[in-house]
Amino acid sequence: MILDLKVVGGRVVTMDPARPVASVIGVWAGRIVGLDDDVADLPARRVVDLGGATVLPGFVDAHNHLAWAGRAARTPDVSSCATVAQVLDVLRHAPRSSGWVEAAGYDHRALDRPLTSRDLDLIGPRIYVQDLSGHACVVSGDVLAVLPASALRDAQRDATGTPTGFLAEAAQTAVRALRLPYSLDDIAADVESGAHQCLREGVVLAAEAGVGGGLIGSSPLEVEAYQRASLPIRIQLMVSADRLEPVAAHATDGIRRAVPLGLRTGLGDDRLSIGPLKLWTDGGMMARTAALTWPYEGMDTAGQLQDDPDLMRAAIVDGHAAGWQLAVHAIGDRAVDFALDAVAEAQRAVPRLDARHRIEHCGLVRPEQLDRIAELNVIPVIQPSFLWAYGDDYARIMGAERAPWMYRGKSFLDRGIVVAGSSDRPVVDGKPLRGIQFMVERRSKEGHPIGPDEVVSVREAIAAYTIGAAYACRREHALGSITPGKLADFAVLEVDPLTCDASEIGDIGIAATVVGGDFAHDPAGFTTA
Repeated sequence: MILDLKVVGGRVVTMDPARPVASVIGVWAGRIVGLDDDVADLPARRVVDLGGATVLPGFVDAHNHLAWAGRAARTPDVSSCATVAQVLDVLRHAPRSSGWVEAAGYDHRALDRPLTSRDLDLIGPRIYVQDLSGHACVVSGDVLAVLPASALRDAQRDATGTPTGFLAEAAQTAVRALRLPYSLDDIAADVESGAHQCLREGVVLAAEAGVGGGLIGSSPLEVEAYQRASLPIRIQLMVSADRLEPVAAHATDGIRRAVPLGLRTGLGDDRLSIGPLKLWTDGGMMARTAALTWPYEGMDTAGQLQDDPDLMRAAIVDGHAAGWQLAVHAIGDRAVDFALDAVAEAQRAVPRLDARHRIEHCGLVRPEQLDRIAELNVIPVIQPSFLWAYGDDYARIMGAERAPWMYRGKSFLDRGIVVAGSSDRPVVDGKPLRGIQFMVERRSKEGHPIGPDEVVSVREAIAAYTIGAAYACRREHALGSITPGKLADFAVLEVDPLTCDASEIGDIGIAATVVGGDFAHDPAGFTTA
């Protein structure tokens, strides 16, 4: 046998307990065919010497937003602004597209005062400023004027009862409906941009958390944009639950609603596939809309559920019956209760082994909810970097009792719960290594401890972004460990995270990202040496 590629001289951390380390990897037809002595003497068309660099399985980002990340990269950004005046200056120089001026990165916590529609009216019509969280926006007065009364029912208002222009959740969705759709060519370009961001960070599979509708969708034809795009990594698409339609299925099928043609989790190939059905049950902590069982510290709000509970519950039950893996967005503990109740109801109605339903974020979990998550075999898909970037703020609004319950680690693992790491890019730094660092340190970027009892080992943290995330995406047979038979997808690191100081993990450089045996990202020049 002649190998296509033989990788030598690496310190290979396989994440496979049957064979934890190696130094030689043999690749043929895009897959790993053997390690060390199994392939050391075989000839190869190409031999790459890594010069002692550390090799991990390619990272799997189980929840991110490629199109949004790409769009944010080309959209005027106000995240560095400290005053409303600076925001307006950015907007004055921003281009119009399809009649709109858009900006990204708004964070009310960072400004001298909140931005309002009256401020935006100074710039002109159709101004849309996206909140950093993705769950809210600020719009100009003319946009407010054309929204239906139902969209403004829960809108933030000033002392006179006038909407301020800050709109969250369903109200933001109503605004986006005025702007959408984006063109397929634009979406494809944005997807490529977002995918290249992932590639540079060692990510080989990214799960796009919502296409076709919902809070994140960019076009009803969005899947076509992914087919048009030149994808440097593997992509899995979560389809928005609002794509479910009534179907006249055979009575024995037990399916009331489905995505047209019966499409569901599992369709596709190693490069582009359909993953879970994406559902939203609440908002986010940054926007103060995550649904809690009691109010945010020092506030009179406990957040909100995303929609009518009966409608959300029906979507979960119907999606499960139609054979979908479910990815249920639930950040606050009240939303987690709702998600668990609905998943349990769905399983009672139509029992399914290995459904692998997921709770996206699972941001605030009370102690008594942990055993129930384990009992239902639900996978928490967490974003540890949220607490690295925003942990001080989140801890303040949760208060001393609840802060240790956020984005748990050890408590999940102690109960045998599979934990999947992810980024929610572009809401926060997308680097898996940054999330791994936080899981090990449990410290915010300012150095403050956030739930230190949830600390895990470096190996456990790496597992969350490799085999754990691959399992959540139903791809553990092909990804997540460096094992013969799996895809030849690796992240080559400049420093070994298992031996360096934990505080340095997030800044480790990616020397190369290998996808299917191809050095798709090779800043270290391994293939040109």
